[in-house]
Amino acid sequence: MEATALHHATPEPAPALAPAKALAPVDYLLHLADNAVVLGQRNAEWNGHAPILEEDIAMANNSLDLIGQARLLYQYAADRLNADVRGQRGAAWPAGPVTEDTLAYFRDVPDFRNYALLELPHRLALVPAAGGERDWGVTIVRNFLYSALMVLVWDKLQQSADAHLAAIAAKSIKEVRYHLRHARDWLVRLGDGTAESHARVQAALDYLLPFTDEFWAPSALESAVAGNATGVPAASLRAEWQALVDDAIAEATLKRPPAWNGYVTQGKTGVHTEHLGYLLAEMQSLARAHPGAVW
Repeated sequence: MEATALHHATPEPAPALAPAKALAPVDYLLHLADNAVVLGQRNAEWNGHAPILEEDIAMANNSLDLIGQARLLYQYAADRLNADVRGQRGAAWPAGPVTEDTLAYFRDVPDFRNYALLELPHRLALVPAAGGERDWGVTIVRNFLYSALMVLVWDKLQQSADAHLAAIAAKSIKEVRYHLRHARDWLVRLGDGTAESHARVQAALDYLLPFTDEFWAPSALESAVAGNATGVPAASLRAEWQALVDDAIAEATLKRPPAWNGYVTQGKTGVHTEHLGYLLAEMQSLARAHPGAVW
């Protein structure tokens, strides 16, 4: 399934909610939603191209889970924006109430708050428009590094003071636990496999691990959600994440690359790599060509 199927699809039923004690900032909801929709779109690129049929189906399910999480978060953010009559609207947004489609398809690159790690193509570094075969090792390493973080984030968010967000977390953590197990199993299989599979997954780890430094970079948004107990700063989870990652790297007979002291990406503040524009152009083109269209 391509992530573009989000448009016009029947909304998922929202989880049962308890009365909210506090409200998470809309930008925090969008950060979580953008992470999910961008990686869901990326992983959907494997549909019909995965190494074996079983993994083709597994990756499709992974994408559906992520897009489902994004939809719940976008729906909640849209409700919050509609309730704020003085809130700002994007110049390109369709007239009428804000919807999940508005937030997924009518925001531009600088408006997205996903980690830069998640927008990268399924291959080692190339110029943006370059072609090349997808690298299963890159996909597995990225899914592992991100899922290892999100299993910790969703676990903490189950206790969010924002009851609606806590309910979304309770649903999402069941899915991300499977994503982590699936990616970790493949990481060990490739790392402890043939000489070629080991070399390729080690190269993917060397390439992608520096992008995870963005997880721990402080931001005003995460300070705000920590202040009202509606969210969790990722930096507070760093030690647990490192333990999860180091354990898997050792079992896979891989080596952690030396610490990175270069530029730290800033996708969560809206500063993206050149790759996100290409991804969004494909994901948003149908909705933008036919705004308001329904099946």
